[in-house]
Amino acid sequence: MLEIKKYRFYFCPCTQDLYGDEVLKHVAEHSAEVVAALNASDKVPFEVVLKPNLLTSDVIQATFNEANMDPECAGIITWAHTFSPSKNYIAGLRDLRKPLCQFATQYNEEIPYDTIDMDFMNENQAAHGEREFGHIFARMRWNHKVIFGYWKDESVLAELGAWQRVAVGINESRNIRVCRFADTMRNVAVTDGDKVEAQQVFGWTVDAWPVNDLVPYVDAVTPDEVKALTDEYYDTYELVLDGRDPDEFRRHVEVQAAQEIGIERFLVEHNYNAFSDHFGDLGGLKQLPSLAIQRLMQKGFGFGPEGDWKTPAMVRLMKAMTAGDPSAKGSALMEDYTYNLVPGKEGILESHMAEVDPSVAEGRIAIRATPLSMGDREDPARLIFTAKTGPAIATSLVDLGNRFRLIIQDVDCKKVEKPMPMLPTGTVFWTPRPNLKVGTEAWIYAGGAHHTAMSYDLTADQMVDWADAMGIESVVIDADTTIRGFKRDLMLGEVCYR
Repeated sequence: MLEIKKYRFYFCPCTQDLYGDEVLKHVAEHSAEVVAALNASDKVPFEVVLKPNLLTSDVIQATFNEANMDPECAGIITWAHTFSPSKNYIAGLRDLRKPLCQFATQYNEEIPYDTIDMDFMNENQAAHGEREFGHIFARMRWNHKVIFGYWKDESVLAELGAWQRVAVGINESRNIRVCRFADTMRNVAVTDGDKVEAQQVFGWTVDAWPVNDLVPYVDAVTPDEVKALTDEYYDTYELVLDGRDPDEFRRHVEVQAAQEIGIERFLVEHNYNAFSDHFGDLGGLKQLPSLAIQRLMQKGFGFGPEGDWKTPAMVRLMKAMTAGDPSAKGSALMEDYTYNLVPGKEGILESHMAEVDPSVAEGRIAIRATPLSMGDREDPARLIFTAKTGPAIATSLVDLGNRFRLIIQDVDCKKVEKPMPMLPTGTVFWTPRPNLKVGTEAWIYAGGAHHTAMSYDLTADQMVDWADAMGIESVVIDADTTIRGFKRDLMLGEVCYR
């Protein structure tokens, strides 16, 4: 399973020394109480660490630079308990390289009508302080997140927890390293793009390796290692032999076992956490890596087919953002294949010829080894299953030449109406919002790819926040989308993101 570093967040009370020591003491005490509540909540997945009151420009700059230098600090949460002059934050914000959430909350939930006086007003003036604080972000054009609400409200805590995962994604984006074992499929446009710009914007490293540099790693896997992993497969999954001789079937599965071990060793040795291959450039590999890749994706590696390097990076990003979530249903590579156009049953069958991540599977998972017309290799062993139901998002990062655009679509994953016994792949069936017609037209207008990074566990708002932090355009297709309004959004994007 994917493991990421143990991230934490700095909680920084924003105030000033105008009000006297007693008020500053209360600010620190109240902040400690808020931090304790955040750390006790199951809605807030990462530890929150209380920092001293931010009183002066020097203290603010030092605290923000401490966050920069702390590899475990994923971001800063601020709270303007009192008024806090925001010119004090200019130097610190100029230096800050970590995400920041302005938590516009208040210690007291209700106005104390019978006892309120000016001392109380001066001490508890978040409505005043947060506006001053927010102004300097607008003035400096400094992207940040604003969350408003009472700090004991479960929905507010959930929103803060969701932002924490975005902040982790912002940090983890800089650590994404993609290995390409082949170039993109000939004459395909959407999977291509500017890798130098991607490194500058997202922090991604994208390298190319000849597939035959991988082959020795696969060939070096010992028979004992192959047997042990194949036995694990046989204990974990059902087998669908399709009339094949059991010994001959096992030999096909053993090829995938050697590939899983060999590919993982190559990726780990060269410090990659995402990769792509291409069925048209398999070199000395006996089969198109299939079951092997499915297992590696389940372990947390990002993957994209046909030399696509943007999708594996996005899959890895989503897996990092949801790592450690005990309720996670999965994030995975997906591909649009074929429509169901029957009125009332509309949707898109999502799949891929081999590499669908079993982390999104529900129920039975089986191994089949069936012919594959592409690749000119042995019949690959693959995991077959149907995916979970429920709401999800599908995302596509595309290069428009002068900028990147992230397309985000809300979808509803459903059970297929009937079994598909002849289809030897993992599948998801979903209906895009607001419906198949508008959702499909909007996706095409936006230039969305046929490969997507989908997630049951992230929301469109979270991916918009990530895109905003990266400084790129994002467009959302959801229940409120109309084609007229969406095309207007695309035209505005042409102006705003030149």
